[in-house]
Amino acid sequence: MSTRRQDEDLHISEHDLLRLTADMEEAHQATLPAMQAGTEELVEEVRTADVRRRGFLVGIGAAAAAFALTARSGEAPAYAAESSPVAKPSPYTGDLKVVALAVALENQAVMAYGAALKAAKAGRLGTVPPAVATFAVTAMNQHAAHAKAWNAVLTGAGRPAIKGVPLTNQAATLKALGKVTSVTGVARLALSLEEQAAQTYSFATTHVTSPAGIKTAATIAPVEAQHAAILHFVLGEYPVQDTFLPLDKAAKPTLLTV
Repeated sequence: MSTRRQDEDLHISEHDLLRLTADMEEAHQATLPAMQAGTEELVEEVRTADVRRRGFLVGIGAAAAAFALTARSGEAPAYAAESSPVAKPSPYTGDLKVVALAVALENQAVMAYGAALKAAKAGRLGTVPPAVATFAVTAMNQHAAHAKAWNAVLTGAGRPAIKGVPLTNQAATLKALGKVTSVTGVARLALSLEEQAAQTYSFATTHVTSPAGIKTAATIAPVEAQHAAILHFVLGEYPVQDTFLPLDKAAKPTLLTV
């Protein structure tokens, strides 16, 4: 989404911000049935793929055992060379790696909004209009709902839920949050996270193989983009609707630390 800057101050009335926030919540609620259906379909797809994979591995194991039984009895046993400990493989592979990334990004947004609200309550952000706090709480709750839905996919597929923010950029995000001293500063940081999330979902629609995963990502992406659009207004930037979201800020699965 391209923008045209106006100035550094807030350029939206509380009335308009509350109206946009209400519209945002209405849009979010409208996506919930499709999101729920998509995540349930994705769990079934993963379970089916796992069953097929296990069947294939059992077949390979049986063939290997048969081969070993036919080996010459006089053949000297082979001993594996001593090696360094191998790192534990990630439980998240394939499309589930993208699902895990989605949970981590949603958790990161929840953390950021939560930290901002605490800073506002402590008086570290100056005067915070009530409408800004309402937007922050609403966006935070929506991110939490998305994280819960994606985590249900992971646990339903027999993988551990993502807890916290296992991302390599989390330390930098926390550092940036600690330096923020105004509503404008919080809005700009939140905007960077929202654009990252929206573009990551857009990226997923063309890089995930699961039809259900694609559908779910496509359902959530517009909600994240709406968060970003409202933040642009808060910052005095007027969004110009693009046909497609850019992908230059999309997070990659390599950002995960699990």
